Amino acid sequence: MNYQEIVSKIKELCADADLGDYKNHLAVEVAIKGEGEGVFYIEAKDGRVNVEPYDYNDRDVRLTATADNFISLAKGELDPVKAFLTGKLKVDGSIDKALEFKKVVDIVKGSR
Repeated sequence: MNYQEIVSKIKELCADADLGDYKNHLAVEVAIKGEGEGVFYIEAKDGRVNVEPYDYNDRDVRLTATADNFISLAKGELDPVKAFLTGKLKVDGSIDKALEFKKVVDIVKGSR
């Protein structure tokens, strides 16, 4: 899977997500390592999820994973805490914001 396919897949997974009462702002920069290497960001804001193929300099947290692992995280198939503890996910920045990202993933998964 190449970089564009990865970003497209994440956009597809988040396209119709309704965060409902989620009023916080969360900016997550995602660094894909290995096949499809690149950086993109996911932003939860105003009840919506935006995914864009850019660096996010004012991010709350940076997550680093392989494409397969991150897509599994986004689908809700891989628990972020377990991924972190087993080395499948690296977190740079606020651990609290990384845990908040798990909440956003759970909401997105529930709206599919």
